[in-house]
Amino acid sequence: MDKHKTMEITFFLLRVAAGFMFFSHGAQKFLGWFGGFHGEPGATAPLMTQIGIGGLLEFFGGLAMVIGIGTRYVAFILSGMMAVAYWQFHAPNGALPIVNHGELAVLYCFLFLFISMHGGGRWSLDALFQAKRGNAQLP
Repeated sequence: MDKHKTMEITFFLLRVAAGFMFFSHGAQKFLGWFGGFHGEPGATAPLMTQIGIGGLLEFFGGLAMVIGIGTRYVAFILSGMMAVAYWQFHAPNGALPIVNHGELAVLYCFLFLFISMHGGGRWSLDALFQAKRGNAQLP
């Protein structure tokens, strides 16, 4: 297998895995799945709060990442959301992510920033729709 094909496969796996994990965080807050909000089975975050809206973005943004639709735009929004989450909720508790438990927020922020610049890749709905429009270039 050539290097280009290997990179396509690993990017696809990275996008899907990150999207599913992000979706899972949103499902906890939005639907009470996977142990529920704050570990209370079935509990959800209040919808019209910052955490509730974050849960919606995680849920639907994670799904969009998994299927690769609107990838560049959604990933950019999610990257910004994670930057806000880090500076608002983690940074006040210490200077470094390892100290303030913000490693995941920082990692998601830069991962989604990368995805926003890369696009959905060959195996995404973005690429499928672009091919149907007659443009063979990847998004």
